[in-house]
Amino acid sequence: MSVPFYVSPEQIIKDKADFARKGIARGRSVVVMQYGSGILFVAENPSRALHKISEIYDRIAFAAVGKYNEFENLRVAGVRLADVRGYSYDRRDVTSRSLANAYAQTLGTIFTETTKPYEVELTVAEVGATAADDQLYRLTFDGSVADEHGFVAMGGSAEPITAALSERWSENATLEVSLAAAVDLLATHGAAPATNGDAATRRTLTPAQLEVAILDRTRPRRTFRRVNGQRLADLLGVADDSDEAAGDPN
Repeated sequence: MSVPFYVSPEQIIKDKADFARKGIARGRSVVVMQYGSGILFVAENPSRALHKISEIYDRIAFAAVGKYNEFENLRVAGVRLADVRGYSYDRRDVTSRSLANAYAQTLGTIFTETTKPYEVELTVAEVGATAADDQLYRLTFDGSVADEHGFVAMGGSAEPITAALSERWSENATLEVSLAAAVDLLATHGAAPATNGDAATRRTLTPAQLEVAILDRTRPRRTFRRVNGQRLADLLGVADDSDEAAGDPN
């Protein structure tokens, strides 16, 4: 008589978590941070079609790292949920907290009830009338939610970027200063590790390699804007090497 194969629940959960973490760690990092007039999103992403940063609703945006098809499914579900709630009740009833709770329930169910967990990490951000009203929620692959303040870093270089941001971040910084800091940290900590005793080579990230967006609290309703083309180049003080013409049509 054969003995049935047994794996403890603790080992199953550990294996799932390790699998998801490895998938997320392979992704290029994303930085989300408050600045004087809103919330800034910066991702290393050379693709102009596959976005890591997107608008969800009037004052809410979404950033993600990991497998594109998985976090895109979550983004679309969030947009639909926000549209239905805003239409059924009031646009003010759509909040980042309710979206974060919905995402947490979905990710938690997928992690515990399916064989393969989602290899994603998300940030849901909402810009308020003042900096004190801003909301940043970070969600991990198992449905855990953290209410963050000031900044969030996700992806393969999240830990060193977070450590550096704790020293460099300023709540009242200008967009130019915040963008320069985020790009500098992505270029520094996203580089390949040093080998054979050589120092790590710091990269230079150009506008064509970046995806940048903001939630601008000074706008009356739809606060999300992409920053690309010549406008992004001007903010960085470099030449525009992207395919974009100028600015964002929003």
